[in-house]
This record gives sequence, structure tokens and C-alpha cells, in this order.
Amino acid sequence: MPDAYVTQPCAIEGCFHDVSGDTDQGIAELIRAEKIDVLINLNGYFGLERTAVFALKPAPIQVNYLGFPGTMGAPFMDYIVADPIVLPEDQQRHFAENVAYLPYTYQPNDRKRAIADRAPTRKDCGLPETGVVFCCFNNTHKLTPEMFDVWMRLLDRTPGSVLWVLETNPAVPQNLRREAATRGVAPERIVFAPVIKLAEHLSRVQLADLFLDTLPHNAHTTASDALWCGVPVITCLGTTFAGRVAASLLQAVSLGELVTQSLDEYEALALRLANDPRRLAALKARLASNRDTAALFDTESYTRQLESAYVMMWERHLKGEPPASFMVEAHR
Repeated sequence: MPDAYVTQPCAIEGCFHDVSGDTDQGIAELIRAEKIDVLINLNGYFGLERTAVFALKPAPIQVNYLGFPGTMGAPFMDYIVADPIVLPEDQQRHFAENVAYLPYTYQPNDRKRAIADRAPTRKDCGLPETGVVFCCFNNTHKLTPEMFDVWMRLLDRTPGSVLWVLETNPAVPQNLRREAATRGVAPERIVFAPVIKLAEHLSRVQLADLFLDTLPHNAHTTASDALWCGVPVITCLGTTFAGRVAASLLQAVSLGELVTQSLDEYEALALRLANDPRRLAALKARLASNRDTAALFDTESYTRQLESAYVMMWERHLKGEPPASFMVEAHR
């Protein structure tokens, strides 16, 4: 993937410039030459970031959006796109950016996201034929010893259950199975899912019963993937943007009762659902009925709301007003 992209609406169609081989100064000069009004930073400090381009302030409005779940702490970033759950008003003072609040959730989702037609069986995925399948497909660097303690207690108190996690690197199975054994849980009760193509992965996710979120860094895309596949997500509300994302997604799909306020509450809820098949089935049925109408997967409405945010930023600029936090009106 190129390090940076510059797009500019033209009279007929969009323009694309591949600037992956250009210097930061060269990219900034191109942005100025193309008269870009609103410049979006999709990386923040992650990956092949180009923060230095934004530091040169080549556009009048610069926005921190999506890729970096927190403040960049930089005076050259004017706004961050958020929602009232991931960034409550009382936390604005901790952010260098002004906040463009979207009404439901800051995270976009594709209503046409493909799920492979071939549905694997539990046996295909190394899962037992019966018993509750807890899962978490987050990167394993989000897993803390405290979180793992909770998960192992859930396995211990739910006979026949397994924990299904992503095998992000070869060291993961050995390390997690060893840690399970030290907590008195049979190592084979942790099942590992190799990394595969997304559509095929989404198809196998449907085999899970409950997605167990992590803290202090929540599931983000992996949570919306699970919800898209009909798997309820249990989360614990954190104190930071990155730790409140799953709560935002659950509220946007009308499953706010799966947002807990402490790890004790999180553990108790997971245990109740795992041992109450009727309640779990009812949750899944509600999620299935919500999927095509919920704000979380309403791509068209989300697009209108995001576009409205950019227009509001630009209109303030045209009036000579400094950037300021605002809420976008709901469009559904």
C-alpha cells in the first residue's frame, strides 16, 4: 500500500496521485498545488505514516480520522472524527484536536461486506461438535494477563466450552497453552484459527457463540466483523478512545446491554449467557434482525453524516472562524 494518497474532486471524476516515492516536502507542495481543502490523516502514528506532511500544514483543514484511535497531540491537526461514546465531552480537554461528533458511531462499515458461500463445520475448524465456543479474533498484543485470567475462569466454569483465538504468529499457541495450563485449564481447550482470506474468515466466525472483547484496548474491526456475522460481543467500557470502541459499535446495533462497566460484570454476563442457551439464542436472533436496519451497518447514512462533518468544518473556515467541536445531525 502506498505511504500516502492525495485525492481531489475534478470536474468529471476523481484524481489520484501515487506519492509513495515522494518526499514529505514534495507531497505537501502537491497538496497545495491541487488546492486540497480538507486533508484526512488515516494513519496517525501507525504503519507507513506521513505525519511530517501534516506538520507542514499544506491544507487549511486537517483531520485525524479512523486509523489512530486517540489524539495525535499535534497543533497542526484541526479535528478528530469521533462519537459521544468513544470520546465523551469530559475527555475533550485531553485531545489536541477539536471533535467532529458523528451521531451513532465513528466507525464506517460496508453493508456489502462479503461472507464466503462455503460454510465450514466446527470439525473443519478444529472445534468440538458441542459446547460453547467463546472467541476473540483480536491481535494477541491486546491480551493482558488479567483478561486471560477472566477467560480461563469462564472456561473452567462452562463445561465443554473452548476459546477460539487468532494465531497471529507461531509463538501464540505455545505461549497461551502454557499460560492456560498454569491456570488449571487443559491447553487443548484453546483452539487457534490461522489467518485466511477475509470472506472465508467471516464465514467461519459464524460458528462462534460469544465474542469476548479485550481491555484496555478493545476490538475494533474485529468486533464489527463478529456483529456482521451474527455473533454477540461482550465488552467492558474502558477509559480511553481505544477502550470504548466496542461499546460504540454495540450501541449502534442496539445491543447496549452487552456493554459492562467492570471486568467482574463482564465475566458474570459472559457466564450467564454461556449457561443460558435460550437467552443467547434470543440475542443472536435480535442481532440478525437488527443487522440490515441498524445504524452500524447503514453505509449510506454514515457517508452522509461524514460528508456533513467535512462540510461543517469547511463552512467554519470560510466564515473565518477557528476550528471548534460540533455534533453532526443524525441522517437516517
